[in-house]
Amino acid sequence: MPQINWYPGHMAKTKRDLETLLRAADAVIELCDARAPLATRNPDLGAMCKGKARFLALNKADLADEGETKAWISRLNDMGLPAVSFQAVGTGGRNRMLRLVEEAARPAIERMKARGAMKTARVMVIGIPNVGKSTFINTLRGKSIAKSGDKPGVTRSSQWIKISPYLELLDTPGMLWPKIESQEQARILGYIGSIRDETMDLEDLAASLLSLLDEIAPEETKARFRFPEDMTGKEEGWMLLEAACRGRGWLLSGGRLDTARASAVILDEFRAGRIGRITLEKAR
Repeated sequence: MPQINWYPGHMAKTKRDLETLLRAADAVIELCDARAPLATRNPDLGAMCKGKARFLALNKADLADEGETKAWISRLNDMGLPAVSFQAVGTGGRNRMLRLVEEAARPAIERMKARGAMKTARVMVIGIPNVGKSTFINTLRGKSIAKSGDKPGVTRSSQWIKISPYLELLDTPGMLWPKIESQEQARILGYIGSIRDETMDLEDLAASLLSLLDEIAPEETKARFRFPEDMTGKEEGWMLLEAACRGRGWLLSGGRLDTARASAVILDEFRAGRIGRITLEKAR
């Protein structure tokens, strides 16, 4: 599979801007994708946020395996990083997250109160592209105010958004790091949509994804793409892609396999959770 790497020029500027804005932040919420909690964490963010109250939110938890999410939270907590799950559905998760945000910012508020000043807590929301930062903020706000979309690069500038009279959240552009060393990690970022589709070979990516899904969620994958009963489970990714074309009827004139269309749909269906609640990285 061709090498995947994507670091557009504007991301270097994004890093500089975030470093400046961090000075005004009382606390930091780092978002990652619950389906891949390691691959979707920018290794540069930890050093940038040093000295700030911080916790990690495993977002899109409704798309991930519930047991794996719990195991990841336990593992991350053991590593000394406070972590919680989140999904932008229902008010229970919203209210719990608001309490956590306010708790993270409380030390800064108490310091200002001791000086006789009422301070608005300012909390920065950071993460790589397409982990759902704007949707996260819109959920806490209770209405859509931050621009969001299911693709990387929708948020191109930072903006402070008032959540309550004494709480503001900063919506920031997603930031990747300059060189993705592991191609396995790069593929995971491609699967979940954190790297622009236009920069990758989508047929190779979809074939690779099918191979992984056939390993970790074989029954769901087989049912979704209507693989024949005699498939052994040891097929190569391209064989699975071709089987999906036949099973779902993605054909061109003369019965030729429409692997381009199939690849786009397979990636879209995985990203939307239509194959099932699947976690790509195991916690243990």
